[in-house]
Formats: sequence, C-alpha cells, structure tokens
Amino acid sequence: MTILGLGCGQPGGSAEILLTAALRAAGDAELVRLTDLTTDEHLWWLWERLVECDGLIVSTPIMSRTIAARLKTVIDFLLGPNADAAIIEHLVAARRAGVEPAVPFRVDERVLKPRVAGLIAVGGSLTPQWKTLALPLLHTTVFSMHMAVVDQVVLGGAGTPRSILLDDAALERAGRLGANVASQLGVPFDDVRYLGEPGLCPMCHLDVVELTGTAVTCATCGSAGELADGGAIRWTDLTTSVISMAEKRAHAREIQETAAAHAAVRSDLDARAARFGGFDRVSRPPQDA
Repeated sequence: MTILGLGCGQPGGSAEILLTAALRAAGDAELVRLTDLTTDEHLWWLWERLVECDGLIVSTPIMSRTIAARLKTVIDFLLGPNADAAIIEHLVAARRAGVEPAVPFRVDERVLKPRVAGLIAVGGSLTPQWKTLALPLLHTTVFSMHMAVVDQVVLGGAGTPRSILLDDAALERAGRLGANVASQLGVPFDDVRYLGEPGLCPMCHLDVVELTGTAVTCATCGSAGELADGGAIRWTDLTTSVISMAEKRAHAREIQETAAAHAAVRSDLDARAARFGGFDRVSRPPQDA
C-alpha cells in the first residue's frame, strides 16, 4: 500500500520538511510538489496518483490564516464532483444498470476505495488566531473522496525559511503523524481510528463552530448540536456532517433535483441570460505581442 505526500509550499521549505519527516516515518511513500504542476495535464497526472494511493498526507504553509493558493487550485480543479464519493457511487450504479450517465463527470470507480489521510499546516505565528482556518480548509482536500483523517496538526513559529528545523518537537510530531497514517492503511472508513488531538467535533475533530442562538454547527464539516448548561456542546445530528456518506448522498440528490428543476425552465433561463451578455465596458490586461 502506498502513501502520497502532497507538498504545497516551497521546495525545501518548512512545510516540505515536515512532510518529509512524515513520509519517512510512514514507509512506502512518494512526494509530489505542487510547484511542479504547471498545466492542466499535470493536474490530471496528479489525479492518477490520488486515485491510486491508499493514504494521503498534505502539508501546507499557512498563508493569511489559510492554506496555500496552489492547494486551493488543486481542490477546485480536481476535487469537486469528479471526486465526490456519493456522486461517483450513484453514477457507477447507473452504469452497471445499463444507464449511461448524462453528466460531464469522470466516472472513476477508484474514487470509492478506502483511503486515509493526515493533514499538516505550518505558519510563522505563535498565536492561534493566525492559524484558525488552516485545518478546516485542509479538510476540503479529503472529504469529497471520503478519506478518513487519521491525524492532523497545525504548527507555528516557522516564520523564516526552513526555521521549523529548530523545533525538534514539531519534527517529531510530523513523524508521528506519518506513522499514524501508515498504521490505518486499508482500514474501511467506519473502522479507522482517529489518532490526533480530539477537538470539539466528533466527526472532524476540530474546534471551529458557528453559533445561532444556542444551535451549534461545526464550521468545518456541518455536524449539528446545541449548547448545553455550562457551555458544553451536545452533538445531536452527525449525519449532517459533510464527512458522512449520509450527507454526501443527500447532497448528490439535491444536485440532481436542482438540475432537473432548472432543465424544466431552461428556455426562460436562456432568455434572462440574454439581458446580461452585452456589457461592453470590460477591462483586460495588455496582451503580449
């Protein structure tokens, strides 16, 4: 079984150093640098590695409280409907029933095999408010394919090039993450043991929540709960989490129902769109001669 390491920062930088520590501890692993991917064809080359791997470890520098732009591009380009386990599950079943899918998605059954993941984010700040959004957004790398996150960590104090090398505890923690991921390879999603810090949410194990009165929603994955006496959270519905297959399947049905409703009024939509196609004050950058 193989582990793919996705390096999202500069070659040799702190994020890659931590990833290297994780991959060495994991064993049979390969490193892909997002800086090497410069064309759409390169991104589909990465797709092949994603669907073939059994484990994924992603390491990103923290940029403006969040993840690297290169990783956001990969997520948006590759990891939408083409990688959604519920959508692919439905389309594979339709094809086996002799119905060819009428959608422009790649129907790649390899999406459905069990995978586990580890997530690493590293920044310069020592205070937590500058790192809050990094792990929640890293989850968008793995939830579509229904990868089970085994471990995740956010690290700080690495504000100059390669300075994470001064932090032996951080290097050890990255190595432990790699070993944790390797220990769960091949385990079905529902049986994977989460080995990182527990966090508030029982699904994503992170602490970022949205409050609406006393109603609580996990901002990372959507688990639902309510504030109990003393300020504790009582989780009431984990099926609303985007990590769960129940919510993925509900979302896939919603997409199909919305598409069907729009198809019924397509001529009206086209007529309305005609009113917005003629704006002529468009500014464009200079073109090369």
